[in-house]
Amino acid sequence: MATWLYRLGLGAYRRRRLVLAAWLAVLTGAVCALLVVGGKLDNEFTIPGSESQRAQDTMAKDFPAAAGTSAQIVFTAPEGTKVTDPAAARGIQRTLTAAQDAPQVAAVIPPDKAGTVTPDQRTALAQVNYDADRADLDDGTLDTLEATTAAAEEAGLEVSVGGQAYGNGVLTPSVLELLGVLVALAVLAITFGSLLAAGMPLLTAFVGIGTGLAGLLALSSGVTVSSTALSLALMLGLAVGIDYALFVLSRHRTQLAQGMEPRESAGRAVATAGSAVVFAGTTVVIALVGLLVVRIPFLTVMGLSAAATVLIAVLVAVTLLPALFGLAGSRLAPRPGSRAARRAAVVSGEVSEGGAERARGKAPQGAVPAGGTERAREKAAQGAAEEATGRAADEATTQAAGKTAGEAGGKTTGKTAEEAAGKTAEDAPAKASVMGRRWARLVTRRPLLVVVGTVAALVTLALPAADLRLALPDNGTAAHGTSQRETYDRVGAAFGPGFNGPLLVLAEADTPGETGQQQAAAVAGRLRDMPGVVKVGQPQYAPESGRAVIQVVPEGGPQDESTQDLVDAIRGDAAVIERETGTAVSVTGTTAIGIDVSDRLTASLLPFAAVVVGLCLILLLLVFRSLVVPVKATIGFLLSVGASFGAVVAVFQWGWLADALDVARTGPVVSFLPIVLMAVLFGLAMDYEVFLVAGMREEWVRTGRAGDAVIDGAGQASRVVTAAALIMFFVFASFVTSEDAIVKPIAFSLAFGVLVDAFVVRMTLVPAVLAMVGRGAWWLPRGLDRLLPDLDIEGARLQKPARTEPARPLTEINAGPG
Repeated sequence: MATWLYRLGLGAYRRRRLVLAAWLAVLTGAVCALLVVGGKLDNEFTIPGSESQRAQDTMAKDFPAAAGTSAQIVFTAPEGTKVTDPAAARGIQRTLTAAQDAPQVAAVIPPDKAGTVTPDQRTALAQVNYDADRADLDDGTLDTLEATTAAAEEAGLEVSVGGQAYGNGVLTPSVLELLGVLVALAVLAITFGSLLAAGMPLLTAFVGIGTGLAGLLALSSGVTVSSTALSLALMLGLAVGIDYALFVLSRHRTQLAQGMEPRESAGRAVATAGSAVVFAGTTVVIALVGLLVVRIPFLTVMGLSAAATVLIAVLVAVTLLPALFGLAGSRLAPRPGSRAARRAAVVSGEVSEGGAERARGKAPQGAVPAGGTERAREKAAQGAAEEATGRAADEATTQAAGKTAGEAGGKTTGKTAEEAAGKTAEDAPAKASVMGRRWARLVTRRPLLVVVGTVAALVTLALPAADLRLALPDNGTAAHGTSQRETYDRVGAAFGPGFNGPLLVLAEADTPGETGQQQAAAVAGRLRDMPGVVKVGQPQYAPESGRAVIQVVPEGGPQDESTQDLVDAIRGDAAVIERETGTAVSVTGTTAIGIDVSDRLTASLLPFAAVVVGLCLILLLLVFRSLVVPVKATIGFLLSVGASFGAVVAVFQWGWLADALDVARTGPVVSFLPIVLMAVLFGLAMDYEVFLVAGMREEWVRTGRAGDAVIDGAGQASRVVTAAALIMFFVFASFVTSEDAIVKPIAFSLAFGVLVDAFVVRMTLVPAVLAMVGRGAWWLPRGLDRLLPDLDIEGARLQKPARTEPARPLTEINAGPG
């Protein structure tokens, strides 16, 4: 894979203008398609094959008004007056008459007919039924309904409009959400020390998300796409788009600082870091496409939309980014004497130490590492042959370093050039010690203690997850001050929470006509006797088909467990009711559909987790050719997911920090959050695992020293991994400020999950475990080693690059400005 990506990177660099023109054409085409066909988002939840969906589809044939969405109008009289007073009654009547004439209204049920007037006669509730689903309502339909309340307000009544027709709108990025981009720019500027380098990942990320979102919105004219799918695609596309470009650009700048020619560096950056990007992006795409197994359309579209955005981010990183490298040329190289240049020189010095050993006629310790796999030894031997080819260059560099050291101190007269170079290579890492290396030394000093403490902390964070409850959001989770939230609260306070989510029971009599009507009445009577039922409406009967719709108001709200128990009880008694009345019954309505969606998602969670865990084991086994690394990574992923679940329950269900995060209402967690979190966090966790452990494995193959490989590999990768994790955290955290009841908990869970996985699991637990296991971390049975394909994400098969000029001696670099 590395060889193919190397050629791709070189091709994009050489034909940079063509690549830039191609991406500009793709972006322009997506935007033009959106402008031509338009886009319409659909937040309706459907679940094909479920009892509630079958009943909903059947009911639409005879009762289109009941099958469509509905709105509620709540009239509240001032203190000391009643809604039945003549002036108030006239105002209500005029409002309902105007509502009947509003667009797409199928029927208006007045309070006196529905029996929804409070005993003190201060509050009345009317229902407006539409002949279309919420997604099919025309623009301005609800605004027209709200305008009809003027007559009642003129009569002195307080009026609010809400109901199922109102839902979560499209997420519009606010200033607070865009702060994530500004923080990302700041992190990039600190990481690279260059505004040119810092702006490049943002530019490529904007091209990727612009193309993806424009294409997705254009497709929404013919495919059902929810606003949550759009929001997730935006969050994920922006985060991975910046991170993937960061990984490739960081490798490119390091190679430029080591003296590599820009064109060659672009190819090698795409071959090495790009291989890890392709692998990490592929894992995210596979996990998101895996949401197909749940068999819920809106979740399928959500997964495919996010997967498409991630795929575009990968393509941008391996094609558009090297083309931009070509435009920038050597200007992306770190400024001589800067910290970035010194870090690159340290890495170069560590590698040249192996070359110096070969020049002295010694085999480097890592040439044939004991305990390593057969292919690892072959790669080490291949690396020895490649570096032997460049021995003359190494000797020249060594001699120059020795001469510089001799002139500076006058104490190297009797020493060989090789000894001076060896001393310089040994001293340089200590002088340029970075926080990542220090942290790796700290956590590997007492690895068992670190492992036990880290696991205990993560398990503690995961404990609240045992209380996890799932449900779809309703208007009770809408932001305070909105019309739908105000209506929801008034209805719940005046009539009871069940009126915010009534159930619909479809009764299908075996005999149409008058007999069927009597059977429907018997079913209604049977339902009134069931526990947990507050009110049962009069059956709406269709004599031609023998079907009837009966509204059942439960004691609890749409998200309450008592409501789900009532649905289960009606379905459990369906066979008995059919024997007694000759009528088949099924439960439907928005509340019942939401319950069925949550049940299916809950049932799919464990199988999906098994698929993700199995995929994690297989992919990491192929990449790192080790048994310990995949098992350790999988356990770490599960700990991260568990901690994220626990944090979500603590905040959104128990109410910890709910006021600080502006949570509109605590209660059950969004039902599809766990499965989306697992899919996304799996891919992101593999990002950090690959970039961190790949550096450790490179050091192990080169030196054969397991302990040093962990410290050196972590020290080299920690800066980039830290920057990538911080960028992703701030991008996700900026969306926590959203008032959307679905986006807020998803963004919080992803931000918390990234923080825990990157800094606690990958940068703390991983080095400690690998240090504790030692050489066994890289062991693989010979038979399995021969069977597995070699993905070569490190680019070991690439030839040794030529440099534009010899690397400067480390003593000279260390003497440069900071």
